[in-house]
Amino acid sequence: MHVSATRARTRSGLLTLPALAMFVVFAVVPLAGAVVLSLTRWDGLGEISWEGLGNWAEVLHDPVTGNALLLTLKIMVFSWVVQTPISLLLGVFTAGTQRYRAVLAVLYFLPLLLSSAAVAIAFKAVLDPNFGLGGVPGLGFLSLDWLGDPDLVLYVVIFVIAWQFVPFHTLLYQAAVRQIPASLYEAADIDGAGRVKQFRYVTLPQLRNTVVTSSTLMVTGSLTYFDVVFVLTGGGPGNATRLLPLDMYLTGFSANDMGKASVLAVILVVTGLALAFSLTKYTGFARMRSEQEGL
Repeated sequence: MHVSATRARTRSGLLTLPALAMFVVFAVVPLAGAVVLSLTRWDGLGEISWEGLGNWAEVLHDPVTGNALLLTLKIMVFSWVVQTPISLLLGVFTAGTQRYRAVLAVLYFLPLLLSSAAVAIAFKAVLDPNFGLGGVPGLGFLSLDWLGDPDLVLYVVIFVIAWQFVPFHTLLYQAAVRQIPASLYEAADIDGAGRVKQFRYVTLPQLRNTVVTSSTLMVTGSLTYFDVVFVLTGGGPGNATRLLPLDMYLTGFSANDMGKASVLAVILVVTGLALAFSLTKYTGFARMRSEQEGL
């Protein structure tokens, strides 16, 4: 019995080797390369020279980087605040069996079929103060400088990001709601609970695992918003939307400073890992079990 168990564990370990090898080659090695490159001075074409911790000192004391970190934090918080309730409610709504809900679900999920660049180009045209929505008769009040006002543009970016990614999280909640046993709702109905109470005391507790999963993807994903912001605003006006991923790109390929760009890359990775581990630890995600256990 002991020998069989040992062989089973050995076979299971062997099955993980390909995935582990892929992780090392495509994640660990590039990260190690970025760490080494962050200690050098390189313009991307010429000779590489050793810099030590000079790049780190410059980046950590750079007000542009500090502003990028603050903007990334704002995007992270506001994205979660906006996307979570909308995704949750839409997920519960589209989980219904009525035909009209299925039709609406298809419409809701259309943004998932579009690339970030296409979404950004479309919204850039729609929000143009001269030829966009503001040029439509009767909609003159919308002819604001949506992408040129430093006080307004960040919230426009948050709206566009939410429009693009709410369907994905809605899909997560829709699938989770459909897994909730009907017997729970039948028992709540017998006890006299209405729709609101059923949502509060049955649906929400059953979606706890999904909320944590969606929130983790949402928070860590906020560190990767580059393409939509790059096409929509290019980081402007000024540095009003220069998020950390965009700051890394502009530092490396516009300012031709791969050393500092590598510092920003390492900061992004470490921040993402710290957020993921924190959410896993403090939400009890690692200890989660099926909500249907014991039914």
